[in-house]
Amino acid sequence: MENINKHIEHTLLKQDAKMEDLIKLFDEAKEYNFLGVCVNPAYVKLAKENLKGSDVKVVTVIGFPLGANRTDVKAYEAKKAVEDGADEIDMVINVTAIKNRDDDFVVNDIKNVKKACVDKPLKVILETDLLEKDEIKKACELCIEAGADFVKTSTGFVKGGVGAKVEDVELMYKTVSPYGLKVKASGGIRDKETAVKMLEAGAERLGTSSGVKIAS
Repeated sequence: MENINKHIEHTLLKQDAKMEDLIKLFDEAKEYNFLGVCVNPAYVKLAKENLKGSDVKVVTVIGFPLGANRTDVKAYEAKKAVEDGADEIDMVINVTAIKNRDDDFVVNDIKNVKKACVDKPLKVILETDLLEKDEIKKACELCIEAGADFVKTSTGFVKGGVGAKVEDVELMYKTVSPYGLKVKASGGIRDKETAVKMLEAGAERLGTSSGVKIAS
C-alpha cells in the first residue's frame, strides 16, 4: 500500500519514556513524514517545538488511559492541550458509563470535551477490548450524537488486551462512516501486514509505536 506513512500517528505514551525517546520519536516522524505523533499532554509543547517547520501533526490523549476522570477535568485538560499546540485530541470514553447504559452521561462527556477542542478534531477511544459488540456499536452511535470526528479502538493499556481487531474496525466503520466520522485503529499494530488489514477494514488512521517498522 502506497503512502501508508500518511495514515500513521507515531506514538509514545509509555509512562517511563525518557527525553531522548521523545526526541527520537519526533526525528523519526519527520524522517518518515508520518501524519502525526501522539504523546502525553505534558509533552505537547515539546512536540510542537521539535516539529516546527514540518507538517507532522501533534496529537495528545485526554483522560488517559482509564477515561474515568470528571467531565470538567477532561474538558480542562483538552483546553490546555489545545492552548499548548495540540492539533488533535484523543479522549478516552467512560467505559463504566457505557456498561451502565448511561447514554446521557457519555454524550455529555464527549460534547464537553469537543467544545473544549474548539476547531480541533476529537477522536473518542472506545477501549474495544472491554466492550461487547453491541456496546461497541452503541458507543459509536453516542459518538455520532455527541459530534465527535473519529472513533478509536484502544488505548493499548488494557492488561492482556489485544488492541485493534479487524472485525471491530469493520463494525465501527460500518456504524460511523455514513455520518462522516472516521476510524482510528490503535493497539497491537506492529507490522505492515496488520496495518494494511486495518486500513482495508475501514481505518483512516493508525496509532502505533511501530511506525518505522511498518513504513520501512
